[in-house]
Parts: sequence; structure tokens; C-alpha cells
Amino acid sequence: MKYLLYILISTAFLAPANAAAQSERAFGGHVKARAEGASYPVDSLFADVLGGHARDLGLELRLNAAFRNGNWRVAAAYQGIALNADSLRLANALPGLPLPAGSAIDDDRRWWDLTYTVGEPGDGKLVVHRLDRLNVSWSGARTVLRFGRQAISWGNGLLFNPVDVFNPFDPAAVDTEYKSGDDMLYGQYLFGNGDDLQGVVVVRRDPSRGDVASDRSSLALKYHGFLGMNEYDLLAAEHYGDAMFAAGGTLPLGGAVARGDLTWSQANGGVFSAVASLSYAWTWGGRNVSGALEVYRNGFGQPGDAYAADDLARNPELLARLARGELFTIGRNYAAASLTVEVTPLFRLTPNLFANLDDGSALAQIVVDYDLRQELRLLAALNLPIGADGSEYGGIETPLENRYLSTTASLFVQLAAYF
Repeated sequence: MKYLLYILISTAFLAPANAAAQSERAFGGHVKARAEGASYPVDSLFADVLGGHARDLGLELRLNAAFRNGNWRVAAAYQGIALNADSLRLANALPGLPLPAGSAIDDDRRWWDLTYTVGEPGDGKLVVHRLDRLNVSWSGARTVLRFGRQAISWGNGLLFNPVDVFNPFDPAAVDTEYKSGDDMLYGQYLFGNGDDLQGVVVVRRDPSRGDVASDRSSLALKYHGFLGMNEYDLLAAEHYGDAMFAAGGTLPLGGAVARGDLTWSQANGGVFSAVASLSYAWTWGGRNVSGALEVYRNGFGQPGDAYAADDLARNPELLARLARGELFTIGRNYAAASLTVEVTPLFRLTPNLFANLDDGSALAQIVVDYDLRQELRLLAALNLPIGADGSEYGGIETPLENRYLSTTASLFVQLAAYF
């Protein structure tokens, strides 16, 4: 592996620069400082560990570099992350929670171990050094081939996305600027009519043994096509040993856009999941506004409000996907709404609502996105769970009597400087 890394980096730095149209030298990055705070009710198991409040502090440096010579391109991105986080202490004190309390990014499942961590999660203080991107690609007139650590996003869901199984974002995530990379071979072929065929092979290790395992890896093909003004996707994959098929697309509907996906997984004898959304943009009081409504069916979710530990233990496919960071909800039926108001060209306000239709609980979220000045951005979010004890957002039951995994409110604030 070290020889492969040497070849990739050497190719980038030693490649001769040709004409401007054939060469590229790009450098950039950011520094992000963030703070998160959460409060817990007296009957929360989290309060028994941390008291009534928790605080996470984080600092991230990201350095991006890309080098192109003719058809060849090499890209790399370094991440340096420093954490002082109560969520890490909580996860260490309460291992095995169905919804992970907090974790630092690692490469335990990835093919290449490009992460070095200093510190202990139990202390809540970690420094992480890692390469989040490291790939070499070749681009022709109709063909793209890229090998190495990279990110890919598929699917038509706006908030929930059952097709996106490669490091998806939590629907309630606030900072979605960079998706974590995986080690893969990616290819794309563009047909003359504008359709394209994409394929990926994602190689992973079994974290318990440390060696590459086929039942931990993924192979996927996706065809993207056009039917008039409409677009469609067809996907076939083998993911963690299970066959997976999906179909979806987008179509204009008046002035709105409708989109959605239907997926089937071989797990548990066959599981269907689906998402459908409607998005629309308009002008309101001289301000640009965009909104979306979405419904989501999580076929792996628990029926009703059967969230007790014994009930969850009988659904290992759900727990496995939660642990891998592919799913973020434990119920079956959801609705979500999002509205973005451009208060000024530099200030955007986005209220979101995520509702569990089976137990009546919800998460209300207000996101503020403010460009303080060029290359300086403030991002903040207030999260308010709504629901009774025992519900998903109100706090699911624990094996301890009258103790729940509940939070009353949480606040996220991040300041990012770009260069």
C-alpha cells in the first residue's frame, strides 16, 4: 500500500505542466471551528452520565490539492481534526446504543488505513490526522476512470435517500459540504444521446479481522437516462453481501419538480424502501424562496413504536445499517418539510421538520447560513425534539426503568474560513 501511495503522490508533483488548457494546479481548503451543546431531561440516560448538559468543541483543517496533466488528474485532501467532545465520553460510557451517541471518523472498515488518531475516546479528547481524498483519474471524451479514495452520491431523495448507501449524510446534518470518501474504482461512460452508465467497486475490510472481505464490499452499476424532459435511474448492486435494485427519477410537474426512488434489498427475504418528494422555488416579498415536501418509507425500520431494546435486538439488519452510518432513523414511515428563505443574498434561513408518522414524534430544526464576508461563513442550527417518552424523537426506552435516550434541545454553531 505504501508503494501505491508513493506512486500517486509522485505522479502529482512530478507531472510536467503543459499548456494551460492541459494542466492544472489547484490548492485550497478551510478551517472550521464548531461548538455543539445539548441539554437533557432528568429521566434521560444521558443525564445520568454527563449531567444536564453536554458540550462538544471541534477544530478542523482541510487542505485540498489537485493536479492535472492532459487526461490524467491526481487529487488529495488532508483532514486534521481536534475534538474535545462530551459525545465521545458518552459513547464510551454507553457502548452498543442503537443510535450511536458520537464517534470520530476512522478507517476501520475502509480498504486503506489512512487515519492516525492521538488520544482516547473515553477522555473525550482526540486529534485525528487523515487523508479523506487520494485518487488518480483518467478522463477521455466519453469515459472517466478514477481509482482511490473518493466520494460518490447517488439517488434522488432530497432529505432521506435510500439509494445513497456510500457514507450518506444524516437528513438533519447541517454541514454537508464534504462527504467522507471511500476506497473504490469508479467508472463512467457517456453515450451519444446524453445517457450515461456509472459503476463502482468499493473495497472494504472486516473491522473484526482487519482483512479485505467480499461480504463487506460493494459492486454497483447505475444507468442514468432521459425521456424527453424527464430523467430516470436504474441501479443494480451487491452491497455487504446483499443484492440491491433501485429505480427512480425526476420529472417536472407544473413549476415544481417531482422526484423519487424505490429500492429493494435481498436482506430479510426482501425489503422495499422508497422516497418521494416535491420541490418548488418562488419569489415571496421580493425574496427568493425554495421549499420541499418529502415522504419516506424505511423498509428496515421497526413497526409502530416497537423501540424497546428487545425489539431492536430482533432486527439485526436495521442495527447493522445504523452502525455503518447508512440509516439514521429506526421507524418506518416519515414525512419531512424544508423551506429556505433568502433573507438577503448573504443570509439564508431554513426551517426543517422531520416527522415520524407512526409514533407522532418529530424533530424541528432551524438553520442559519450567513456569509459574514468573502471566504467567511457562519452556520448554526437549533434542534428541538418533539414527542412523548418512548417515541423516536422524544427518546426511546432503555433497559433501565424510567430512563430514555432523550434530549430536550441542541445547538450547533460553526465558523468556517476558506482559502
